[in-house]
Amino acid sequence: MDNIETLKDRIAATSLERRRNREMQRQDRIFNAKVRTIGIDKEALDFQVNERKRKEAKEAESQKAYAEDVVLNDKAACVLDQRQRNDERLLQKAIDDFRLNFQPRWSRREYDMSNPDELRSQEGIQMLPGLVGEDPDSQGRLKRQQEQLREWSIQQQHELATARHQKRLEEQQYDQDRVDLDNKALQLQKMEEERLRAVALATKDFNLAKAAENAEKRWKEWRQEQEDNRTDILNQLQGEVLTESKEQGISVLGLPRLRPDHYKGLMNTQLQLIDDQQRQIEEKKRILAEQQQEERQQEALRMSSARTALLLERQQARINKQLRRTLDNTNAQLAEARRQQTKHLEKVYTNIPDERFFSQFNTSSR
Repeated sequence: MDNIETLKDRIAATSLERRRNREMQRQDRIFNAKVRTIGIDKEALDFQVNERKRKEAKEAESQKAYAEDVVLNDKAACVLDQRQRNDERLLQKAIDDFRLNFQPRWSRREYDMSNPDELRSQEGIQMLPGLVGEDPDSQGRLKRQQEQLREWSIQQQHELATARHQKRLEEQQYDQDRVDLDNKALQLQKMEEERLRAVALATKDFNLAKAAENAEKRWKEWRQEQEDNRTDILNQLQGEVLTESKEQGISVLGLPRLRPDHYKGLMNTQLQLIDDQQRQIEEKKRILAEQQQEERQQEALRMSSARTALLLERQQARINKQLRRTLDNTNAQLAEARRQQTKHLEKVYTNIPDERFFSQFNTSSR
């Protein structure tokens, strides 16, 4: 967010770059003896004069064309106005002729049946319709004009409302497209997270199954060993060769040798050896129990690590989602700033000078 370039910075950078380019061009013109000139650049001035004349001629042609269009439109308006007046006059004349020929006063419902000549005798006194200076249909024409103006106003309002509605629909469609794209991106990201979570869960289940299988195998081996040891001890204790006299089994050849036919039991050294072996067995059991306890602790530690990793993944996913939302807002702000900058530049830089314009300055050293 700190590296975002504002519109003011861009304008300053553009102005600085433009000044730097002008200075480099000026130095190239001054220190290059082949292209350095002294005095007035007549070609550049002639070019400016011709350019100004061409621009004035173009503006004069545009003004002339505009004036011709205005005159043509005025003539068309006059013709249409004259035609409308003629139509109105002919229509009014036709109405007056119809009233004079087909709507006499004695044909009205106010005609007195007992005195048929009453209205006929009053015709010379009253003014006939259609005389000079009389406009009997002024109210109707004014009403029609008002109706026409009202229809035009309603039509303009309708067109304006239609244009606004169309613009609103386009903006809504643009917003909907952006929302759809964002939703699609979020859906793809969610699918990727689900896939990674499924892989992690499958790996964890495989590790748990493998650890349980190894533990079960070691437990069976330990149990078989215990059974074998117990069976061996019982066989030795319950054998028929054991007696209460232990010295009879000593061979004449020495203590390590025994006589099978006179064996009466184990000697103290042998019992001591058995005790040592029993202690070794107990020590081995203790070591095996410690190993099992350490393996259980390691398994618990792996489970805790897997759970912590899953929580970290979820937290990272939430952070990524928040960063994506922040990035979208930042991109929208940058786009709006870019549009505002483009509008401003289009208004300000309407006539960007080229190299021919700058080449006429600084033609001699100071």
